[in-house]
Amino acid sequence: MAGSISQEAINQIFVHARTFAGWEKKPVSEQTLRELYELVKLGPTSANMSPARFVFVQSAEAKEKLYPCLMPLNVEKVKAAPVTAIVAMDTEFYQHLPRLFPHADMKSMFAANKPLAEEAAFRNGSLQGGYFILAARSLGLDAGPMSGFDNKKVDEVFLKGTTWKSNFICNLGYGDRSKLHPRLPRLTFEEACRVI
Repeated sequence: MAGSISQEAINQIFVHARTFAGWEKKPVSEQTLRELYELVKLGPTSANMSPARFVFVQSAEAKEKLYPCLMPLNVEKVKAAPVTAIVAMDTEFYQHLPRLFPHADMKSMFAANKPLAEEAAFRNGSLQGGYFILAARSLGLDAGPMSGFDNKKVDEVFLKGTTWKSNFICNLGYGDRSKLHPRLPRLTFEEACRVI
């Protein structure tokens, strides 16, 4: 791999990036959403299982169905965002493993052990959710991830009849910096890390 990316890129993805609740009235194109996924899918997952699935809630009709699933304090955030992504996981991701990981028969192991499959789907789907936020930032989008919603309601309304389950939701668009609060503190290296 080449050396470090530019400080400008690091600033865009990490240093200056924020979690947004307010949004500019600027649409996000389907082409941009496709570019976003093309980046997300390149991030590593265990056995290349790639369990994350994404539902981009963009139309007024779809948004109306999402509002009753949200905690009240999140409704206005979702209304203002151009797109709200349901970041989900396929609990039967292993059906695709013969194609995604042809080196070994991993499908049988997960198919025979549903708790192991759900745990792997959640862990690796969450990992892909992190890639999703970073990929969005790299494309000039802002993100507002949240967990203040009813997973069962979202699954019933948007994922019924599938093997997908919601993990978290994430607003996407172009953030309104005038509505940002000061950045909250983070733990220091000494508080959060050990070198052994």
